[in-house]
Amino acid sequence: MSFVFLSFCLYKYIMETFLIKAVQLIAALSLLVIIHELGHFMWARLFKIRVEKFYIFFNPWFSLLKWKPKNSETTYGIGWLPLGGYVKIAGMIDESMDKEQMAQEPQPWEFRTKPAWQRLLVMTGGVLNNFILAILIYAGIAWYWGEKTIPYQNAYEGMDFTPAAQSLGFRSGDILLTADGKTIDSRDRSALFKMLDAKEVKVLRNHRDTVTLRMPANAVTSLPEKDPFMAYRVPVFVKQVMPGEPAEKAGLEVGDRIIAVGDSLTPSYTELAPALAAYGATEVPLTLLRASDTITALATPTEGGKLGFGLMMPLEVFECDTTQYGLIGSIPVGISNGTNMLTTYVGSLKHVFTKEGAESIGGFGAIGNMFPPQWDWRTFWEMTAFLSIILAFMNIIPIPALDGGHVAFLLWEVVTRRKPSDKFLEYAQMAGMLLLFALLIYANSNDIYRFFIK
Repeated sequence: MSFVFLSFCLYKYIMETFLIKAVQLIAALSLLVIIHELGHFMWARLFKIRVEKFYIFFNPWFSLLKWKPKNSETTYGIGWLPLGGYVKIAGMIDESMDKEQMAQEPQPWEFRTKPAWQRLLVMTGGVLNNFILAILIYAGIAWYWGEKTIPYQNAYEGMDFTPAAQSLGFRSGDILLTADGKTIDSRDRSALFKMLDAKEVKVLRNHRDTVTLRMPANAVTSLPEKDPFMAYRVPVFVKQVMPGEPAEKAGLEVGDRIIAVGDSLTPSYTELAPALAAYGATEVPLTLLRASDTITALATPTEGGKLGFGLMMPLEVFECDTTQYGLIGSIPVGISNGTNMLTTYVGSLKHVFTKEGAESIGGFGAIGNMFPPQWDWRTFWEMTAFLSIILAFMNIIPIPALDGGHVAFLLWEVVTRRKPSDKFLEYAQMAGMLLLFALLIYANSNDIYRFFIK
């Protein structure tokens, strides 16, 4: 009887967790789709281009809901296939593939009769809206919840310093203390400049020795402009264990801290990655801190040295300070956070072209797992802003069927003053849609493989 009860409780927990994540995912995607398609809609209407349909989600064969306001040219609706959304713009070759309309005489209210610069704005409207939405969400988070920062003195594993920083005497693991006797404040956006402009900087090294570093007169100007200088050393705390991955098979739990791989100490992720890579796909003992206990677990990483778990971010590990902003003061924070997140995401895409990167690509299951199992408004809005940035960037990639493909053809038209033929655009649209469906199937197949097989 107890086994049946425990099984029921486990099933209930799994279903509740799944539903909470699913609701968050659907709510976020619905908002992002509306804002994205609204960008196309607004620019089209501004240039007096007729919009025949405005749909959330796709509606092959039938719609869940549709209505057409009186005296309106646009039918609004909700489709049943949650793979995005669309606006059907008159006189445009898009996913509707309305060849009958394109075969008729062009009309002054159609997309194809408008100047290239107007068509360009219509096609980039969705991407612009998504990026602006991300900025507004980040600004709203800063205004409502404030911005969390980690005092350098609270980062108990110190900082990771680049070679340029180490040439000035810093060592990875140093904890920043003072610059010319004044505490180095992470909330001060000019803290790095002040530190490099100081005569001496004090750091705590090896958790016990206070070391004084003499800054050269040219410390500020001697560093490359794009040098990140330093970053927080993040202790390896498990935030999430991926189903079917080596971490789950080894018995890792949320909250565990990995402090050693074999004989190699791993005070931070900086040491963990190369330590795992050195073992490859062979079994290795992991030393873990679980609550107040030190335990050992045996794990077999992938060939690329991956265990398959989510890492807690610095703000989740270290004690933070919160800075409150007014409505106006939150706007620069939103712009900065949105731009930084976009830069970070674009930079991370280079890993997709590796074997491990391709295997890590996920679909809706992977995206849904990014949301927490309990509803948290701040996390929901942070994830929505991040997904909005992803949607903006992915849509501007010059693949036919995406906004970026249309933009690429329009730019070609602007430069060469030659418009691609409708037949060429039709074939490009079909090729792009086939590619996108293939990627969609591959990504979601990875989710299924990881959940049921791996």
